[in-house]
Order: sequence, then C-alpha cells, then structure tokens
Amino acid sequence: MTNQHKAYLFAAMTVLLWSTVASAFKLSLRYMDPIQLLFFANLVSVTTLFAILLIQKKLYLLRTYSRRDLMHSAMLGILNPFLYYLVLFKAYDLLPAQEAQPLNYTWAITLTLLSIPLLKQRIATRQFLAILISYLGVVIISTRGDLLSLRFSNATGVALALGSTVIWALYWIYNTKDQKDPVASLFLNFLFGLPFVSIALVVLSELRIEHTLGLVGAAYVGLFEMSIAFVLWLNALRLARTTASVANLIFFSPFLSLIFIHFLVGEKILASTLVGLMFIVAGNILQQFGKKPIQTAAVVD
Repeated sequence: MTNQHKAYLFAAMTVLLWSTVASAFKLSLRYMDPIQLLFFANLVSVTTLFAILLIQKKLYLLRTYSRRDLMHSAMLGILNPFLYYLVLFKAYDLLPAQEAQPLNYTWAITLTLLSIPLLKQRIATRQFLAILISYLGVVIISTRGDLLSLRFSNATGVALALGSTVIWALYWIYNTKDQKDPVASLFLNFLFGLPFVSIALVVLSELRIEHTLGLVGAAYVGLFEMSIAFVLWLNALRLARTTASVANLIFFSPFLSLIFIHFLVGEKILASTLVGLMFIVAGNILQQFGKKPIQTAAVVD
C-alpha cells in the first residue's frame, strides 16, 4: 500500500468518525447534562492522548515546553476543550442534531471573518460570496425553510451553535504559531482545560452518573471525537501527496452525519436541513478557491 493510499484510508476513517459524533453528542445528552458530558469526555481524552504519546515514545517532548509555552497551552485549553465544547454541547442540548451539526460546520467561514481583524487579512470577493452562501444555508436550517418569517426554531440554540464556531476559529488562529508536536500540544490543551471543566462541574452541575449509557457516550466522545480522529487526520495529512488530495473528503462528513442522526437518534431529516447544508458546503467549497486566511491542519466537527 502506497503512502497516498494510506492517507486516503486514514482520511476515510477520520471522516467516518466525525460523521458519528453528532449522534454521540445527542444520545449522550439524554443521560447527562452538557457539563457532565464534557467532564467525562475530557478525562477520557486526556488519558487517550497520554497513551498515544506513550506509544509513540513522545512523552519526552513535554519537557521541551517552556513556561511561556505552557501558559500558551493553558490559554488554548480554556478555548478548547472548556469553552468550545461547553457551548457546543449546550447547543446540541437545545437543538435537534440535524440543525446543530450543520451550523457548527460554518466554523471555516467564521475563521475567514475573524482573520480580517486578528490577522489583518484581506477578504476576496469570492470569499465574501462564499460567506453569504453559507450563512444563507444557516438561515434556511435555523428557520426550517421559512425564511421570510425569520422565526428561528430555537434562537438560543442557534446562537450557541454559531458561537461555538467563533471559539473554535479563535482556537485555530491562536494555535497557528505553535510549532510544537500537535499531539503533545493537544494533550496539554486538554490537560489544562480539565481544571476549568472540573470547577464548572462543581459550581454549575454535579458529579453524578444516572445511566451507564451516558458514560459510554462520554467515553466515545473523548476517545474518538477529541483524540483518535485528530491523530488519524494528522497521519492522513502527513502521508498525502498534497493536503487537498485528502482535505476534500471532509465535505462528505456532514451528509454522512445526517444518515447516522436519522437512524441512531431517530430524527426525521427535514428538506430544509438538506438544502441549508448544501448551501453551507457550497460556501465552504467556494472558499477553497480563494486565499486561505491561515494555514492549519483542517479539522471539523
């Protein structure tokens, strides 16, 4: 098997995992509140990432981080996992999964918008058009196709889903200057994020497991969404001849996700969701032809 074939295999595995996480979020939230889900998933992710570093014999890299590097990792840990997943899980708690997932998928568009003031990037006409197309899709999904009324299915949930894209985009913008090993850096982000999650659990929720299925769901999220999928995607990018050769596979993820949402969560997929998602994906694809605002390892949820 050639490196390119391995890259396709790793990318396909990643896309498949990403396609299941929206269902995992929604199913887990039937048994846990968002903070409880984040706490247990964070614990699993820290353990998993530590094990991956151990297997890869990269634990020594943690000693190469300066005090300034550690402070930077702690700051990023507040953004991700703490704030990002707290807001995202609450959005999933309020919205049907078929609405929350596509809205969160607009993070790449948010990244472009934030790169203008934060990175002093100029936005091309084509990128501006891509933004308009994507956010038209947001309105279609949020109003369930009733655009003229502008009556959102759940305004708070929509605001949180879109707010999560701001946090995720900020995380990647402030992560661009990190030249350290990405797995080691992610481990530190999640390690430093855990105390903040723990404080939120004590203040706003409680350490309680009502049903083992909730714990199973949290373990799945921590193991795959927060850990293994990231490592698989990094391997795909490393082995691919070009990033573009595997990056385009990302666009299959939200459509596959709707299939899992229908059969696992039991939601009837609305026509407005499909139409809105097509607009969002079209905007993301159109943006690829414009100037990319920053260079990052492309990751979606």
